[in-house]
Amino acid sequence: MNKDQVTGTAKDIAGKVQEGAGKLIGSKEQQVKGLGKQIEGTAEKTLGDAQEVIKHAASKP
Repeated sequence: MNKDQVTGTAKDIAGKVQEGAGKLIGSKEQQVKGLGKQIEGTAEKTLGDAQEVIKHAASKP
């Protein structure tokens, strides 16, 4: 697991929490910000996943 995977997962979770809090208090702005964090986190995790695949592929004969 690399830094991008960890950071991406953390951002995704934080975004879900923020979105849920926004729903709870009725704030569309917080919901949208939470969704944005989730998208950013998913993209970063996907980048990290791709880096791991490339790293493992390069290490095989």
